[in-house]
Amino acid sequence: MTTPTTTQDPSGAPTASAEVLGDGSTGRSRAAHRWRRSRPWLALLGVVIVGGVVLTLPAPPAGTALGAPDNPGASGSRVVAQVLERQGVTIEHVTTTSAVVAAATGDSTVLVIGDQWLTDDQVDVLAGLEDDLVLVDAGWALTSIAPDVVASSTTASRGARAADCSDPDAVAAGTITAAGGYEDLARTARVCFPAPDDATAGAYLTLDQGVRRITALSDIDPLTNASVANDGNAALVLRMLGRHDHLVWYVPSYDDLGHVDEGGSGTALTDLVPWVRPVAGWLVLVLAVTVVWRARRLGPVVPEPLPVVVRSAEATRGRGRLYRRARAHGHAGAALRAGTAARVAHRLGLPRSADAPSLVDALARTTGRSTRDLEALLYGPPPTDDAGLLRLADDLHHLESEVHRP
Repeated sequence: MTTPTTTQDPSGAPTASAEVLGDGSTGRSRAAHRWRRSRPWLALLGVVIVGGVVLTLPAPPAGTALGAPDNPGASGSRVVAQVLERQGVTIEHVTTTSAVVAAATGDSTVLVIGDQWLTDDQVDVLAGLEDDLVLVDAGWALTSIAPDVVASSTTASRGARAADCSDPDAVAAGTITAAGGYEDLARTARVCFPAPDDATAGAYLTLDQGVRRITALSDIDPLTNASVANDGNAALVLRMLGRHDHLVWYVPSYDDLGHVDEGGSGTALTDLVPWVRPVAGWLVLVLAVTVVWRARRLGPVVPEPLPVVVRSAEATRGRGRLYRRARAHGHAGAALRAGTAARVAHRLGLPRSADAPSLVDALARTTGRSTRDLEALLYGPPPTDDAGLLRLADDLHHLESEVHRP
């Protein structure tokens, strides 16, 4: 039930001032209560929205692959890549063989980092390129391309090695820190930085094949951010990779299927399993139908007969217990006042649409009480404790007894 509150003007007559809802609060107080109750949920929603926006933002270009030019970590090679770019070298970072074929121009350097993900077909494709080839920590690929070269069986740990050869790049570096080595059985390649326990095997090898030059480095450590500044690592690496203005930086990946057709395009996963796209489309359609089905509106409430008959007295007592458990003194007081106002208005013959001033005036003429007291009793502030609620109930009971008095 909704009843308006009243105030008195200077002449003493009550006037309507605000609307009091059936729970003992005004519209403003109820809005404030709803706002306080919904603030935690709104805060949680805000966190979810902000998190979603952050997740959808593009991530900064920072890789994690070993020897990748965009990896700023200790195992990456971002320092070398940045120095080469400042010297005018254009770097193209690729992760598939088809991308290497597409990026190679015939007058560039192709750098291959590692060979654990390479297949025979991929090595054949790399061997067929006309560009200079630099193989770092790729002994198996090197022996496939140059059969006369074998990996050293030395077990020497990583340490400083002198050039001990006539290669200009190696001489400029002087000393590098590396492990492992390669040996050229045909003695057609230049082998530099020999191992301490095997003078025939060196960590750096260069081999000329016509107009193309093949360079191999047995250890990736001189190329990493953590070690490029040690000894002559930087000098060797920069001279090795800066021979051309265009550098194709190839870091093989496990998802590269390796097959390259004549047009230079690789075989995609959907080419091997053509049912992937239809199944994916079907799953998306099923998901959309499920969302629409589960998110449909429930429609209006349908009244149903109760399985048992609940007497009004029991319902009233149950509601009272709920008010008491929730300490809803305002709600209980508003219900008492609304019931009293409705009963005395009916007793006095007033219509249901009668406003508060009319009811207060009629009660003042009937009971002889002042309009101020009646206004405070029927439309005053709600009680805040059990004692106040009990006093309000007694006062309303006395008021009804006065109106009902013959």
